Amino acid sequence: MLAVELKDITKSFRGVKANDGVNLRVQAGSIHALVGENGAGKSTLMRILYGMIRPDSGAMKIGAHDVSFASPADAIALGIGMVHQHFMLIPEFTVTENIILGKEPSLPFGRIDEKRAKETIRNIIGQYGFNLDPDAHVRDLPVGIQQRVEILKILYRDASILILDEPTAVLTPQEIQELFSTIKLLRGQGKTIILITHKLNEIMDISDHVTVLRRGTSVFDVATASTTKEQLTHHMIGRELSPPPSLTQSLGRGRVLEFDHVFAEDKLGLPALSDISLSIDAGEVLGIAGVEGNGQMHLVGVLTGVMDISRGIVRLQGRNVSPDESFRNFAHIPEDRHKQGLVLDFSVEENMILGRQREQLFNSSLSLDYGRIAAFTAEIAKEYDVRSASLRQPVRGLSGGNQQKIVVGRELSKEVPFIIAAHPTRGLDIGATEFVHHSILAARQEGRAILLISSDLSEILTLSDRIAVMFKGEIVTTRAAGECTEYDLGLYMSGTIRKSA
Repeated sequence: MLAVELKDITKSFRGVKANDGVNLRVQAGSIHALVGENGAGKSTLMRILYGMIRPDSGAMKIGAHDVSFASPADAIALGIGMVHQHFMLIPEFTVTENIILGKEPSLPFGRIDEKRAKETIRNIIGQYGFNLDPDAHVRDLPVGIQQRVEILKILYRDASILILDEPTAVLTPQEIQELFSTIKLLRGQGKTIILITHKLNEIMDISDHVTVLRRGTSVFDVATASTTKEQLTHHMIGRELSPPPSLTQSLGRGRVLEFDHVFAEDKLGLPALSDISLSIDAGEVLGIAGVEGNGQMHLVGVLTGVMDISRGIVRLQGRNVSPDESFRNFAHIPEDRHKQGLVLDFSVEENMILGRQREQLFNSSLSLDYGRIAAFTAEIAKEYDVRSASLRQPVRGLSGGNQQKIVVGRELSKEVPFIIAAHPTRGLDIGATEFVHHSILAARQEGRAILLISSDLSEILTLSDRIAVMFKGEIVTTRAAGECTEYDLGLYMSGTIRKSA
């Protein structure tokens, strides 16, 4: 029996087809994975199913019934719920308040029936075996538990079809296993789960069926047990992945960066970094693993001069780091390309020299040399495969992958000894991720020192020579990459193991 059937769904935005005759058939009581590169049309298709946007053409069925949604309220009324990648929770509210928001049980005169609300939530928590306090404030909960609150929100609304958008993006391996146990439990109770993810290992581990979208069209639809990761990759990007460049041992070329017993406080005066000591040699990638919010970005803040240290010393090539010289001494691929890496209304050319516009390379006499800028941009765009209609078009109109390639190309083209790469492939598809990984490893091979911060443990293990794990502003362990697994790192990331040498 089919829970969902989408037939010939087409949706265009400003003449560009996001979905082009997409077909999707999801069996009731199954876990169905939906995969594809950025821009393949996954999110658009699921937003159509959830009633957030309306298709230009095509038909939808929920069960045996033809449907058409004018808003998410219509989808929710038919048992469809969606957990977005970025949680839609109010931190100051309790678990119960977040779950019932918009569907509060009421007493006469419009008062909320708090007793009945808590009783209902406790029953749902018990039904699904969640270890969760309904009176806890969301701000105090780990990320993995917050995600359970999101799932409970849609179960409270009697959802039978659950759409989960990149649900493991910020979870530890242990939290991922707990989530998968929950998903399997939901399937066992007859729920239908549509899982959007780019992690092929997870697809193979948990899904029953997988549909691949490419360039807005469904190109591969198969039972998961009948395919392989290699086949899925080929259908997603239209080619095989190339192996990473062969690397030689390049350590011992000299110390580039050193944190020497560094302490720092946040804007509220609370401890942000506690006794941080680390070093990176030339030709080395040091990966920093940790659940987001445990001090990783405070490390970057110290290096970029936006955060002062209260004790300790930071040295770059033997010199104390100075905020005035920081960006001249190293390259920085920032955590958020939109907020920190690009000016979206600037052109590709303007963004390609952003922060570098005062360099002699781009200046002639008293003004910018636009000929040199155009030539430089064309060269980097070719080298980093930046695809745009024109190098003078605003970057706002480019895909996330092409926007990230602009940032990576601009930063790695700097002739500097040290690179900060913060979540360099966040939100990128397999093809773009492969390209960025190769670029980082090529920089390592050139003898540069690289500080890699990522919530993707497979990325950390793939690129790093050594790995440091942060928990509550401390480094709790540092290991050679070949001496640890994702599971080992997860124990430190979650605080299960507190500190080791």
